[in-house]
Amino acid sequence: KWAEVLSADAYAAFEETAAADGSPSVETGRQYRKAILEAGGSRPALESFKAFRGREPSLDALLRHQGMVAA
Repeated sequence: KWAEVLSADAYAAFEETAAADGSPSVETGRQYRKAILEAGGSRPALESFKAFRGREPSLDALLRHQGMVAA
């Protein structure tokens, strides 16, 4: 479940920064590539997540994606 929390919260970053037409933010994609993909396994996943989101992970996105709270 912890991986699902990280995944949902990271995906939420793209939802939050999407353009009005729904297209993803190029800058968010760049940040994701740098903080998550380029770092790979060189540091713990939590550190990479915090580098991407700038904060600790939150359960809110996972609960929303699973329909447990209103959007």
